[in-house]
Amino acid sequence: MINFLKYRFIYFFISLFVIGLGLFSILKWGYHYSIDFTGGTNLEYQLNKEIINKELNKIIKNNKIEVIEERISDKNLILKTKAIDENQEATFKKDLEKKLGVKITVLRSETVGPVLGKETINKTVIASVLAILGILIYMSFAFKGFDFAASAILAMIHDFFVVVCSYSLLSHFFGAEVDLMFVTAILTTMSFSVHDTIVIFDKIREYKASGEAFSLEEGANRALTETMVRSINNSMTILFMLLALTLFGGQTIRFFIITLLIGTITGTYSSPFVATPILVWMEKKRNKVKINS
Repeated sequence: MINFLKYRFIYFFISLFVIGLGLFSILKWGYHYSIDFTGGTNLEYQLNKEIINKELNKIIKNNKIEVIEERISDKNLILKTKAIDENQEATFKKDLEKKLGVKITVLRSETVGPVLGKETINKTVIASVLAILGILIYMSFAFKGFDFAASAILAMIHDFFVVVCSYSLLSHFFGAEVDLMFVTAILTTMSFSVHDTIVIFDKIREYKASGEAFSLEEGANRALTETMVRSINNSMTILFMLLALTLFGGQTIRFFIITLLIGTITGTYSSPFVATPILVWMEKKRNKVKINS
């Protein structure tokens, strides 16, 4: 049996360091938000030849389009603008083809209002709160103890902060945008975190019910020793798939996959090294209160 809990302060320091670094990034740089949240229009055109930026900007100005972001790469023109209607876009496209002498293939054209983004965030928050309450109630009954449920929820919140804080660094250094796919990755991470934690807690519950004479800390170390290989093997199968998608997947889903990758790593880490130490600490504190009373 390996004494994993002996190094619990190191685990907490690692978590605090990662979250602290991310919080610094959020306060200093914040995030880049997609039109899902800010509202606007995304245009992506494929051109049959290279164009000059100066001429492009002149056409944009003549069409009274307010550009938020502009990129030209490999004969692809990508524009993020304030919301425009179909007529404005059609006129703009026609001007580009006529004045620049290019043939345009529309790869993407989407317009989203900021109200939709706010509504999505509100629904996501409500869904997350209901899910947390459901997990809290279920685990309290399943494990016949509030400490098990509270520990799992705290570990899930830890994973949430790790992913959200890490994404701020990706947003600043690599231009990752906060969009609906990021929200999906967050919710997936939270569910994965609880799933792995339940496996460890179920083992601890078995040892408590067996009636064998050992402390809760010994039971926790025993559970971690027996489940660690399984947890790592399970996570590695997911990690290999996500790494392959990160390296060879398309640009559109790259940051979504990277977020899932971070979530899988922190979810695997938090179950044995955050949730379990918190559970042991809470149970010891509860038993101490009982003895003193």
